[in-house]
Amino acid sequence: MSYCATCDGPFFKGEDIVVVGGGDTALEEATFLTKFGKSVKVVHRRETLRASKILQEKALENPKIEFLWNNVVSDIKGDKKVATVLVKNITSGKEKRLNAGGLFVAIGHEPNTAIFKGQLELDDKGYILLKDHTKTSVEGVFAAGDVHDHRYRQAVTAAGFGCMAAIDVERWLSERKHNTN
Repeated sequence: MSYCATCDGPFFKGEDIVVVGGGDTALEEATFLTKFGKSVKVVHRRETLRASKILQEKALENPKIEFLWNNVVSDIKGDKKVATVLVKNITSGKEKRLNAGGLFVAIGHEPNTAIFKGQLELDDKGYILLKDHTKTSVEGVFAAGDVHDHRYRQAVTAAGFGCMAAIDVERWLSERKHNTN
């Protein structure tokens, strides 16, 4: 089971893969996973997708991708790795067993920023808005990683922004003649 096709996709070469979701992230992941998997089944709880039109067209035209509309994952079976995924149709109540070497959860991301609401400027999705690289709307407060990055959401980019924020903090403190040692 994974939350990152870019990170883990190559581990599922030749496998039947299940992706859960119906937004941009799910369709990007499903399309990417067709490079490795034998097949990709997208399990979506609705009968329409929320993804952008271009991503929908790309996924719907891909012969390796199959959509299971109005379905949710009800169980996952396997010993040390995913072997089957049980899905349930929310309209009929019927269950179906899918053979799967991997399961990718792509049902959206919610940044863990509720603590900053009303204190830092956030965008409409709750991500911290940055100004001049890592600065926030509050003087002397810097941010890095998944609290501001709604695009890449990768450990390597979070680490890179963490380094940038540390350098910006050091410079900010030095300008104010604080001891940074």
